[in-house]
Parts: sequence; C-alpha cells; structure tokens
Amino acid sequence: MPYDTVIVNGRWFDGTGAGSAVRNIGVRDGRVATISAEPLDSTGADVIDATGQWVIPGIIDIHTHYDIETLCEPSLSESLRHGVTTVLLGSCSLSTVYLDNVDAGDIFGRVEAIPRRYVIEHLDEARCWTNPKEYVAALEQLNLGPNIAAFIGHSDMRAATMGLDRATRKEIRPSGAELARMESMLEEALDEGFVGLSSQQLLFDKLDGEVCRSRTLPSTYATARELRRLNAILRRRNKILQSGPDIKNPFCIVSQLAASLGIGRRRLKTSLLSAADVKSLPPVIYLMEALARVVNALGGDFRWQHLPVPFEVYADGISLVIFEEFGSGAAALHLQDEIERNELMRDEEYRRQFRKDYDQKYGPRVWHRDFFDAEIVACPDESVVGKSFGRVGLDRGGLHPVDAFLDLVLEHGEALRWRTTISNHRPELLKRLAQSPHVQMGFSDAGAHLRNMAFYNSGLRLLRHARDAERHGTPFLSIERAVHRLTGELGGWYDIDAGTLREGDRADIVVIDPEKLDDSLDAYAEHPVESYGGLSRMVNRNDDTVRSVLVSGQLVFGAGQAAPNLGKQRFGQFLRAGQRIGALTPTG
Repeated sequence: MPYDTVIVNGRWFDGTGAGSAVRNIGVRDGRVATISAEPLDSTGADVIDATGQWVIPGIIDIHTHYDIETLCEPSLSESLRHGVTTVLLGSCSLSTVYLDNVDAGDIFGRVEAIPRRYVIEHLDEARCWTNPKEYVAALEQLNLGPNIAAFIGHSDMRAATMGLDRATRKEIRPSGAELARMESMLEEALDEGFVGLSSQQLLFDKLDGEVCRSRTLPSTYATARELRRLNAILRRRNKILQSGPDIKNPFCIVSQLAASLGIGRRRLKTSLLSAADVKSLPPVIYLMEALARVVNALGGDFRWQHLPVPFEVYADGISLVIFEEFGSGAAALHLQDEIERNELMRDEEYRRQFRKDYDQKYGPRVWHRDFFDAEIVACPDESVVGKSFGRVGLDRGGLHPVDAFLDLVLEHGEALRWRTTISNHRPELLKRLAQSPHVQMGFSDAGAHLRNMAFYNSGLRLLRHARDAERHGTPFLSIERAVHRLTGELGGWYDIDAGTLREGDRADIVVIDPEKLDDSLDAYAEHPVESYGGLSRMVNRNDDTVRSVLVSGQLVFGAGQAAPNLGKQRFGQFLRAGQRIGALTPTG
C-alpha cells in the first residue's frame, strides 16, 4: 500500500528513551505504518528529507491556558511551530466547562493576564455546551491545530455550583447538595476522558471584574472535607490531581504531598506547581526534591512540574502578577482606573508600605524583591534603558529602589518595559532537575501572561541544553532521555494517546535541525493576537530549528511556514485519557 508521507534518513527517536538510529518512516492514514533501516517506496508520497536531522514524537505541553484561544484561534500556531503537537487545557483550577461566561472572564482575566472583555466575548460567541460531553463535542468541531487533552477546573465547578460570590467567601461552605453536585460534575468530566482535576490553593492569584475583584480563586476557599471528597473520586478512577499549594502555608504543601501516598487507600496521582530554583529562597529546591523522593519511595505517585529554562519575565509598568503576592502591590493592581492607581502610587504612606514590603526579604515568596536585578528594556526616557531601577535610584540622588520604580511608572505608565529572572537561573540546578524522576517537564503557561513571558520553545531549549553538554563532554541527560522527558514520559503518565513514535502510533512528528539549536532560542519576538484586539504578545521564533511538524500525519508547519489549510481544517483532536487507539498492522 502507498504511503501518504515518507520521512527519509532522519535520526529517529521513539519517545521511550530507547536508543536512536537513522531510519526511514512511512506514514499512512494518520499513523506510523513503517519504520525501516531500508529505503521505502515513496511513489506518490510527500517526501521529507531528514538527513542530518532529528525525528522525534510531537512534544506534549502539560500546562497551558489556551482555554479561550482554542475557541477563537484553534490552530494554536505559536505552540505548533515549536514542535508541540498536544496541549493540556484546564490548568490551575481554571476551565470553561460549567461556569457563567462573565464569571469566566473574572477568573481568567487577572490571574492569567488575558483581557477580560475578550474572554467574555469569545465565550458568548462560542458557547454551545452546558456539560463536558457537549464541551468535548464543541472542541471537536473546531479546526484544531494540535491535539487537546484537558483537566476540569475546581474553580470552574465551584463557581458554577455556588455562584462566584458565594464561592469566594470564607464564611460560606457548600451545602451537602452542592458538594454532591461538584462530585457529579467531576464524574461527568472523567467519563468524557478528562485527565483529572486541577485545583489551586495559591493565594496571590486574584479575581478580575467588579463584584468579586481581588478575592482569590474559588478553589482556595475549599475546605479539607471538600478536597477529600473530590480526591476520593480521582483515587478510585486513577486520575490526576494537578494543584498549586499555598506557598506561605507549609502544612498545605505537606498535606498535598502526603495525599499522594494513599496509606490505607489507593494512591493519588499528583502533579504540583512547581519545582523552581527560586532566587528568593535558594535552598528550597533541595527540600522540594527531597520531599518528592520520600513520598514516591513510600509508594506515592507524585511529580513536581518544572519549566526547564530560566524563568525570565517582562512587565509593562506595574502590570505583573508577582506584585499580587504582597499587600501594597496587590493594592495597586486592585485599582482598574489609571488615575486612581497613580494617585495611590504618589501617596507617601502607600510608598512607605511598599518599601516595607520590598525590604521584607524573609519568608515564602516568589519574587526576590530586588530592583537592582530588574533591567529596563524600553522607555520613552532613553537615558534609563539598560539600567536597573536600583541604578536609576542611585543616579537620582540615592532614591530608594521602590521610589525609583514608582516614579518611572508614574512618568511613563505601560511604556516602561522591564525584565527580571525570578528562578531557574543556575544551569547546574537545571541539569539536576532535568534528571530527577520526581519532576515533569512542563509549566509553559502558553496562552497566558501574553505580555510577560514566552516559553513556547522550552522543549527545544531543554534539547539544546542536553546536546551542548554532550558536545562539551559533560553529559547530564542523553538526547534520547531528553526527548522521552518531553514526549513519551508525559503521554504515559497522563494516559493519553501521544508521545511515542513507533509503528502503529499516531503520526505526530517533529523534524529538528540540531545545528540550529542555537542562541536564537533565547530571543523573543512580538506578534499580534487578532482575536484579542491585536494585542501584541511575546512569542518565540525559531523557524530554522523546527523543519517540519506533522499532526495526525499531515504537515502543519514547514520551516516556519504554516500549511495553507492550518486554521481552515481540523488536524488535531480531543485525546481522551485511557483511550489509546489500536496500532495499525505494520507493513513495508
């Protein structure tokens, strides 16, 4: 039988971690039909010459916030072009399966820095579902680029059951009927193939909108009893809990680790945010790894999520989520009106509190709170570009770094653009985490924080790190193992039909030029999101690195150019947990 596509002479990685080899790959009807050391008959087939290149399974991105973008720009081309062929929706307790459209705008807008008005508008236009079955059917009608898998969000279920106002009040607990309804919602989602439940206990994620503005996410108000009842369903059905613990409450972290053990009951597959080498607390990464090692040694099934690159963030003015974690920063972000916000930032009492918060260097936190470690990259006043806020303060007569920062925000608003690296800044620690069996590669946040960061190519950057170390004679991870960490390991743990490239597997394939795993991976560009009013978002552009991307055997990107029919026809599909399609009968 003829092949639809033949990939010739590439170094083939199967995604399992097994040794690689030069092979020819024949694709037919969306799946891998033949892998052979011998030439294949390419008569009538599209031929991709992969000589000197790597041929790997499509990368899996386990942590995105594409829930809204999937509805309006379902090609998700920014991920596809970097070799990501499967994405997971519904992270951090946020999904759009059950809750009201306006409430969805409130829970996505500020937490994920996705313009609230567009969340509401696109849901108003797209919504034709009231339950998971109808939601999945709606996704499968879209012209998907990559494959989609999904968590059901705890905040989604809680707000839909109790109403957003009641769901975000400490003094209100769900009734027995409301708890039963949430359990039923979770069961319905798992019946439709959702991979599990995402929750969130982190307290600096704040709601948008008017009625509940600046309250934390609905899932953060859940009692231990509510969490236990939902977790019991996950245990029974061997599905996954993804969560983010309250980092200021050690008991919360320990309890979530312990919950994975399942002593006297079935263990709970648990993925927590996030294994990061944070500048603010350098020793904590060793503790996180040790705790995970102990839990898994005792029979747990626990993983930290980890972004395998330096966590560099950009900000326009004061618009950055790290300010949510302390009182004075959250007070400024609470104010939507620019005039009111500016009045607050001029107030000396407010500045005194901000300086006090900034100077508090101890205790759990994400941001290291060092304005000397924050570089200005764009500003109408070019004299400050390339300097830190701390340096600007010294240049202006010894101003406190906080005053220098607030003065520049008042002068230039969001025309002031700056950056800082919050975590993952030590290459040796990145190597250690990349080797750890207690850590998963993920946490790109693709589709969120559009002006703050761009990690669409984080998988490519891990491959470069491994390749460079190998070339320098100091390998820490084989290329085969690095590919496995981005593909087959994740597909297996999340129990979805993705991540391997063997005869009979889904033909989600990426062809990479290893010589182009170079410095271009560190740069970022900007590109408008038409569906968000032309908002310019940070993206990556490594068009010479990724030579070809196939989804279900069809070419969707080649050398940075999208296929003409991308966005006009469906390539990907909804992947249901636990449903792996049977292999083809190998031929050739």
